[in-house]
Amino acid sequence: MSHSPYRSPSTGRGIRAVCFDTFGTIVDWRTGIVRDVRAFTTAQGLQLDAERFADDWRGLYQPALESVRSGARPFATLDELHSESLLSILDSHNVNPDRFGPGVLRELNRSWHHLPAWPDSIPGLTALRSRYIIGPLSNGNTSLLVNMAKNTGLPWDVIIGSDVTRAYKPSPESYLRTAAFLDLEPGELMLVAAHNEDLDAAQRSGLATAFIPRSTEHGPHQTSDLSPTGAWDIASTSMTDLARQLGVGPP
Repeated sequence: MSHSPYRSPSTGRGIRAVCFDTFGTIVDWRTGIVRDVRAFTTAQGLQLDAERFADDWRGLYQPALESVRSGARPFATLDELHSESLLSILDSHNVNPDRFGPGVLRELNRSWHHLPAWPDSIPGLTALRSRYIIGPLSNGNTSLLVNMAKNTGLPWDVIIGSDVTRAYKPSPESYLRTAAFLDLEPGELMLVAAHNEDLDAAQRSGLATAFIPRSTEHGPHQTSDLSPTGAWDIASTSMTDLARQLGVGPP
C-alpha cells in the first residue's frame, strides 16, 4: 500500500483533507426525520403521513438557502431556516403550530441533529482519518454538526459550519473559505458528495471531487444522482470503497 497522499488528476495536487457533504452523503436524513416525525405524531395524537411530511420539509431546504444566497435576507443558520420551514409545513398539513409549546417544536427541529449514519459511513471515515484531515463541508451550522457527530459517532477531525464560512453551497465561498480555514490550496481539498450539482460547484471552485451513490436518499423511488454525471476524480461505490481508492483500505 502506498503511504503517499492521493494526487488529484484534476487539480494536480496531493490531497491533504477530505471533506464531505453531510445530509444524504454521510447520514440518512429521510429515515431519521421520518422516525422522529412518527414519534412526534404519536406523542401529540396527530394523524400525519410521516414520509410525505419529511419530504415536504426537505423540499423547502433549497428555497430557504436561496433566500440567503440571493441576498434577499441576512444570513440565518440552517437551524433557523429549518425551524421556519417546520412552521410552514405544519400549516400546509393542516396542523396549527400554535397548539404546541415552543419546546415541543424546538425538539422536533433538532431531529436534524441526530440523523443515522449510512452503514458504511463510520468505517470509511475512520479509515480515511488515518491519513487525511476529515470533516463536513455542509450547509449545517456548527452546533448542528457537532451534535450530529456526538449523537451519531462521526469521527471528524474538524467541523467548520456554514455559520463560520457565512456561505451556503453551491456558492464558491462555501468551498474556498473551508479550504482557507484549513490553510490549504483549494486543489488540496477533496469534496465527497452524493450530489452531482454539489461536486460540479466544488470542481468549478478548484476542489478535487469524489462521487458516492446514495440511491435511496430520497426514498425507494429516487431518480436523481444514481450515478456520476461529471468527470469527478473518483467514482466510488461506498465509503469504504472510497477509502480504498484513496489508499487507506484493502486493495
